[in-house]
Amino acid sequence: MEITRRDFIKCSLLLGSSLFVSPGALYAGQKKRDLWHPAYEELEKKGKLAQRIEQAYSIFEDCRLCPRACGVNRLKGEMGFCRAPARPVIFSANPHFGEEIPLVGQHGSGTIFFSNCNLRCIFCQNWPISHEGRGKKVQDEDLADVMMNLQQMGCHNINFVTPTHVMPNILNATRIALNKGLRLPLVYNTSGYERLEILKLLDGIVDIYLPDMKYMDADQAEKYSAGASDYPEVAKKAIAEMNRQVGELVVDEKGIAIRGLMIRHLVMPNRVAGTEKFTKWVAENLPKSTYVNIMPQYRVEYKAFDYPEIGRGITVQEFLEAIDWAEQYGLTNLDSRSVAVRDFYMQRRSG
Repeated sequence: MEITRRDFIKCSLLLGSSLFVSPGALYAGQKKRDLWHPAYEELEKKGKLAQRIEQAYSIFEDCRLCPRACGVNRLKGEMGFCRAPARPVIFSANPHFGEEIPLVGQHGSGTIFFSNCNLRCIFCQNWPISHEGRGKKVQDEDLADVMMNLQQMGCHNINFVTPTHVMPNILNATRIALNKGLRLPLVYNTSGYERLEILKLLDGIVDIYLPDMKYMDADQAEKYSAGASDYPEVAKKAIAEMNRQVGELVVDEKGIAIRGLMIRHLVMPNRVAGTEKFTKWVAENLPKSTYVNIMPQYRVEYKAFDYPEIGRGITVQEFLEAIDWAEQYGLTNLDSRSVAVRDFYMQRRSG
């Protein structure tokens, strides 16, 4: 039996908005919220944010924002692998309630979906955005206004989806929005295919990192993500750097994330994603209490139909073994909705 999207949504609704965090974590979150200021505000006070923006924008002249390192001059209209112009292209921006519970809260995560992508997975669920680049080209000032609108709607954070190729624009827009009163955590929602040098420019700016860890095997990454055979090693180093910058997830007294690392891993058919290796790597290289979301919602999209090994949804057994591996390797902070899906199927089996 395969895990269907309907089953996953049903389990999520059964779980509701509960968030399982220890009293100690809540207390720490309360203390952090009382004293909390967005990281970028502190950097601006030190007079360093403008310098970071200047450094970031200079990369557009010889674009190496991502590991593809195309070297094109995007300021002159040249386009590299991601096909992105020098101005950001936004597909949508709204409160999103499908993200991890600590990001969503009651009012949603303020997600901004950027068009184009540096990875281009053949099973991408957002392929019209990431592969075809659908969306509206805007100025950095417009992006800042979008961020302010999301704050005014009551969103708990600003969630940049696929931000790598527009990082300089994001930094500039953040400074503009800060001067207009932005005071929300920034979520860097990335595929995990990031250069260390670029991440270091974000140190002291990003509050919450939300990377994928898609594969643990170079051959799988090369096959399904446009030749990115270096993905596993690049993503491991990137996630380790993210952890160095922001540490483990911290939530406030309402369970809303204000800082930290949250890792996503999508379970794929026939163990393509290397889930056992992933959980073992996290346990051996990061705190075992790192927030990890092992996701069951893989579905066949875009060109995945052409590959029989990923041309179906995952089975219940494939997802159950994924959660079992995480627990066997001692990971203690698994996403509560994923655990609820596991419990749902275990109950069905025993019943």
